[in-house]
Amino acid sequence: MPIWLNEADVRAVLPMRDLIDAMEAALRAFSCGQVRQPVRSVIEAGSGGAFFASMPAYTESGPVMGAKLVTVYHENAHRALPTHQAVIVLLDAETGTLQAVMDGRYITEARTAAASAVALRALGRPGAETLAIIGSGVQAGSHLKALALVWKFAEVRCWSPTEANLRKFAAANPGVRTAASAEEAVRGADVIVIVTSSLVPVVQNEWVNAGACVISVGACRPNQREMDPKLVARGRLIVDTRAAALRESGDVVMAMAEGYFGPEHVAAELGEVVAGRAPGRISADDVTIYKPLGMAVEDVAAARLAYSRACAAGKGVPLV
Repeated sequence: MPIWLNEADVRAVLPMRDLIDAMEAALRAFSCGQVRQPVRSVIEAGSGGAFFASMPAYTESGPVMGAKLVTVYHENAHRALPTHQAVIVLLDAETGTLQAVMDGRYITEARTAAASAVALRALGRPGAETLAIIGSGVQAGSHLKALALVWKFAEVRCWSPTEANLRKFAAANPGVRTAASAEEAVRGADVIVIVTSSLVPVVQNEWVNAGACVISVGACRPNQREMDPKLVARGRLIVDTRAAALRESGDVVMAMAEGYFGPEHVAAELGEVVAGRAPGRISADDVTIYKPLGMAVEDVAAARLAYSRACAAGKGVPLV
């Protein structure tokens, strides 16, 4: 009998450390050709750049099949509502039968940060000590939690354009130092995480030291960017999926249209790096850039893990 899992159920069975390992396996499977997954289908909805996307995937290992339906409404931040909301449908890949419907908001939050932790393990420079976070929302918190599980930082700095949110984030995360500007946060940082809803670059090329690892999570539409195109051109660019990056990532698409580089500038998919099919960081001075858009296979892999553990723990409400 299929079950419904609410956000509390999902949180209870998906610890971040286990999710990091699950995301590495999902990324590897995708880049090794074991996943059937189209670029997500997106329609504009409402105002302020809001959109609705459908994201199906089938993975041979398991096999596992399902889909996420997700909405992104940045104006919800002013309505005391989540900006990202989602539901995930998990199906029996052998029969097509419904197994579970679950809240996907937390999975979207957590699997994004977990994949970034995989990227940091693969692309970070040994000895890196300073983390800069640009942004102070949900993803800032989830990334701080996930990255701390795979890397030891001596210093964490954060800057946000909304001062009240920045103070709230720092209060909730003792040890985080607030910066007066994005430049102050970024200069000298070894790892730079950009988690914004900005339409224009918030990190400039000249602020970023040689050897830094940049993880740019925001700007998920072709008309949005959060990195200086000179920085993207300078960096060794790693994506989660080439097909989506060349179609949906404004940091890539707009820089290409402006003549900074061509499609060949995408050095590898992260799954290729973790599978040993492509190098990640080549030298200590490389600026490595991980530019994900989020993939359905990540959502389905997380949902499958949540479903299995929920069944074992007796969680969930039967759908009759």
